[in-house]
Amino acid sequence: MSETRPDGRTPVIEFQGIHRTFVMGDQLVRAVDDVTLSVRSGEFIAVMGASGSGKSTLMNLLGCLDTPTAGVYRLSGREVSGLSDDALAEVRNTQIGFVFQTFNLLPRLTARQNIELPLAYARVSSTERAERSAAMLRLVGLSDRSDHRPHQLSGGQRQRVAIARALIHRPSLLLADEPTGNLDSGTTTEIMELFDQLHQEGNTIVMVTHDPDIGARAQRTIRMRDGRVEEDVEHAA
Repeated sequence: MSETRPDGRTPVIEFQGIHRTFVMGDQLVRAVDDVTLSVRSGEFIAVMGASGSGKSTLMNLLGCLDTPTAGVYRLSGREVSGLSDDALAEVRNTQIGFVFQTFNLLPRLTARQNIELPLAYARVSSTERAERSAAMLRLVGLSDRSDHRPHQLSGGQRQRVAIARALIHRPSLLLADEPTGNLDSGTTTEIMELFDQLHQEGNTIVMVTHDPDIGARAQRTIRMRDGRVEEDVEHAA
């Protein structure tokens, strides 16, 4: 059973004794080692740690891109750790939004078409796709760039399109993996202000970053080391 918090809300994320091990040659690598954590609805969390600390594996597990070797993962109260590949794909398509460092936009599609892509996969009607993509373009400040293709957009604009695409199906969880890693300092500030806005509007955000300035913007920091949670700190508002 999923634990309900005193405020009556079920946590968006519940990790209980999560392990992810890999065999490399004759070595057993504990990429994630007995991690237990809970993420409340509306939290903005930064996951930090050195290269090889386990933060990328943790993110893959959170996003249902990988499955744990042992332990239980509940997403919005539903156990997903033992689901089939098809069921996991459905969870990814409907409950989780992804933002990557490299944007992952399709070059031949316009900004609007890239944003609508998850809805097209879900066979949402063209009318609803157009309405929702227009709303997302307004949210990220790109209504005047809807018909531009990625090569016609700046790096910051491309990342805004990627964020809009991640939000188009109203996910329970927004995962961002080094979302400003390919951006200059000025554009980084703009993108982080957008994440701050999304957080203020109630979105649940988990962001992997190596940048302490970006980590300081989150309300909670989880620091990984050797596959374990070394530190889990909530910051004063």
